[in-house]
This record gives sequence, C-alpha cells and structure tokens, in this order.
Amino acid sequence: MDLIDLIKKLNNEDVLSQVSQSVGVNPQQIKKVTQLGLPTLVEAMNRNAKTQDGARSLARALEQHQDDEVDDLSKYIRHADAHDGEKILRHVFSDKSERVENKIAKQTGLDLSQVVGILAQFAPLILGLLGKEKKQRNLDYTGVAVMTSSLTEQLGGESGSGLMGMVSQFLDTDQDGDIMDDLGDLFGGLFG
Repeated sequence: MDLIDLIKKLNNEDVLSQVSQSVGVNPQQIKKVTQLGLPTLVEAMNRNAKTQDGARSLARALEQHQDDEVDDLSKYIRHADAHDGEKILRHVFSDKSERVENKIAKQTGLDLSQVVGILAQFAPLILGLLGKEKKQRNLDYTGVAVMTSSLTEQLGGESGSGLMGMVSQFLDTDQDGDIMDDLGDLFGGLFG
C-alpha cells in the first residue's frame, strides 16, 4: 500500500465533495484535515504496533476489516460507518483522541464534530486497506508492525525528510517519544 498515493486519491474532487456534503464543510478544509490527519493516524498506529500487545491488537482490528470493499474509494466513503470510525479513532489515539481532534479543529477552522466526522469516514478506510494488505501478504502481528513502520518510511520515516519525518519531528518536539503531546506545534507551524 502506498500512503502517498492514498492521500492523493482521497484528495480528489469526487471524494472531497462527498465528504464535504456529509459534514457540511468546504473541500479545502477537508483536504487540510486529510493531509495531516491520515499521516498522524498512521503514525499513531505505528507507535502502537511497536509493542507486542499493540501489534496484536492492530492485527486483530485489521482482520475485522480485511474483506471491506475498499477498491472504489468514492463508494466506500459514501457508505462509511462513522460510528466504527469514531471507535477506531478512540482506540488508535487512546486518551489523546479528543486533544488531537481539537488541535486539528482549531487549525482548520472547523468544529470538533466536523473534524471527527471527517476522520471517522477515513479511519475505517485505512484499516480496510491495511487489512486487505495483511490478508494478501498473510502477515502475522509482527508483519503488521513491519507494515506500519514501512508506511511511515514511505513518507520519510521518523528521522527522514519526507512528510512523516516532518509529522514526527513536529509532533514530538520534546523528544519524549509521545507524538500526541506536541500536536499543536505541527499545526501552528503549517497553518500559522
């Protein structure tokens, strides 16, 4: 799975228009949420998968979504299960979920419910795509951890110069290993 390609596909006019209608915001605001929210979501999954329990938990979640029909993004977004998406966000971001969503809302000019609405439509899609990849490659939980790590590397990795490197650098400016506690710095730097 190519995360950069996915972000580009999700930022196409048709998908943005559908999400825009469902949450009542303009496509440009959705694009900002997507461009930062998806890498942050994947990075949080990657951080969670660095522990054995986290990797096993993610592998189980991917198995639940491995047969989702994700090939037609527009159709999938149209029928996205927002309730499931909200549960995914709470699990991935853990106790920092509301803080992450509030930071995104503040920087994009959206309210919290709109940000949650956008991310909740995309979260099951990410799990569906990763689940499909897990199934095709017959990965166990250690393979899932390698897969999420490789996704972050596609965008420059934690120490790289690409988007994910920038996300990690800004998200963990105090170098404590917790990307979520520094989220405001990222959004302030990119949109300030």
